[in-house]
Amino acid sequence: MKPVRLPAAATLALPRWGLVGLCLLYILPGILRRDPWKTDDAAGFGIMWTMAQGGLADWLMPNIVGMPMPQEGPLAFWIGAILIKCFGWLTGDELAARLSTLVFFGIGAAAVWRTSYVLGRRSEAQPLKLAFGGQPAPRDFGRTLADGALLIYVACLGLLVRSHETAAPALHIALVAASFYAATCLLDAPTRRAAVGMGISLGLLVLARSWTIPLALALSMVLLAAWRNRSALWLQLFISLPIALALPLLWLFAQHGTQNFGMPFFEQWWRWNSTLLAWPTAHGLRTTAQTLIWFAWPAWPIAAWSVYAWRRQAMLHILLPLSGLAALLLVCFCATRADDADLLSLLPPLAILATFGLPTLKRGAINAVDWFSVMTLSAIAAFIWLGWIAKQTGWPAQLAKNAFKLAPGFKPEFNLFAFLIALAASIGWVLLLRWRLARRPSVLWRAVVLSSGGVILCWLLLMTLWLPWLNYGKSYAVVAEQIASHLPSQYHCVNTDGVGPAQRASFASIGLIQFAQSENTHCEFLLVQDDGLRRKGSPGMKKVDDKLELLWQGRRAADRHEFFRLFRRHNP
Repeated sequence: MKPVRLPAAATLALPRWGLVGLCLLYILPGILRRDPWKTDDAAGFGIMWTMAQGGLADWLMPNIVGMPMPQEGPLAFWIGAILIKCFGWLTGDELAARLSTLVFFGIGAAAVWRTSYVLGRRSEAQPLKLAFGGQPAPRDFGRTLADGALLIYVACLGLLVRSHETAAPALHIALVAASFYAATCLLDAPTRRAAVGMGISLGLLVLARSWTIPLALALSMVLLAAWRNRSALWLQLFISLPIALALPLLWLFAQHGTQNFGMPFFEQWWRWNSTLLAWPTAHGLRTTAQTLIWFAWPAWPIAAWSVYAWRRQAMLHILLPLSGLAALLLVCFCATRADDADLLSLLPPLAILATFGLPTLKRGAINAVDWFSVMTLSAIAAFIWLGWIAKQTGWPAQLAKNAFKLAPGFKPEFNLFAFLIALAASIGWVLLLRWRLARRPSVLWRAVVLSSGGVILCWLLLMTLWLPWLNYGKSYAVVAEQIASHLPSQYHCVNTDGVGPAQRASFASIGLIQFAQSENTHCEFLLVQDDGLRRKGSPGMKKVDDKLELLWQGRRAADRHEFFRLFRRHNP
């Protein structure tokens, strides 16, 4: 017997404007006034900027001003570079590139919603009919479940920072969600159109990052189709998989043989991809499990309950996300590199799976999730406000001291517009708490509305009240300007030693430093980066040729471990 029994009143869907507004409140903060940060954010922008400024080879082979990036597929950066070409003259290159996060998040959110809607309106997912009628209509039930899935997806803590970065992981998770939607359409109603959509989504996944995740998804979906639907299986084998292979092969064929970076880019890309998987280890399993506890909150406990509640029914709305989740988990456990970007692929199936557990959650579980969200997220929001007050006024003294200790030399500034937005968001949070706790609505998504609202509040407060402080601590803008000021107006190029992707991207785009396009190029200047200078066991500064003349040395004020030195070669 199905575990779901509920009246039509429980399937009141969120208004479309409210759902769209919620998504915009989530993704828009941090787009304006934010510098590229010392993460994949700056490196991703560097690839986009290089493509927009360069030629065909730069578009085919992701690189940062000559530094090859074989670990990156080109698709996310193509989108960002196109946006720079279209809007860079109006908004500036950084803001134009950051608009790509709107595109990526929109794709992922729409795919999660549509997947849950299609699965939720199927007859096998519908709640039991009530004795005197009054059960929800299939479309209303599907829409309510889709709203719940989107709220869970937005509430996942691991998505928060990654979805706002101008980098491939933001597109990767969106295409994972799109692949689940394509598979849902194919298994729900096997058609050639659905098979083509699935093949395109899997092929684009390879172009977005690597082949491991798409391969795992393809295998899980083929196995599920072989068990559930023979027609879908043949469409997958003869339409979807050939298309999925053709898209990345076209890209690799287009740039095969190009040797701009010492060896063919294809070989570098293949070598990197071939080292992604290995046999799982106890340490890797433990680390992944520990990370997932916070990374996939609140999706994973509700998803686990959903599997338990529907354990007696082997139905598509449980089997599809569960089989995909199992395949993706296996890839994460076998990954050779500890990277939370790989865990992002787990969030769409977890959100879809969790939404089917919402109708079966007990009142005690709902209250527990609510109170955890109220206490934890309200405390974080209050701490953000208190820290901002300390930074502006010097009280509490210890809190202000710690803030300036992490960013020595930072001068606080007051932005009235940002303050009013933060105040309005805080008032909105209080009103949401009052509505949820006082009225106790019976709608299905009531269990996760506070989780998503609290996450949005905390991110919005950080991106308004604390953005200048975060830019000061995570941006290379000041260092880039200092290096550029010590270079002549006319010179050939600058060699590097140890300069990472994020740093190279920031120095090239902000300081307009002309880096060497190849390691074999002899330039008039050398930029050296030393890392971990104050860490225990550090080897100290790198040795350089005694004939080099030191022009400048410095670091970001907020980073005690990084150090940069600029040298001149008199006879390059």
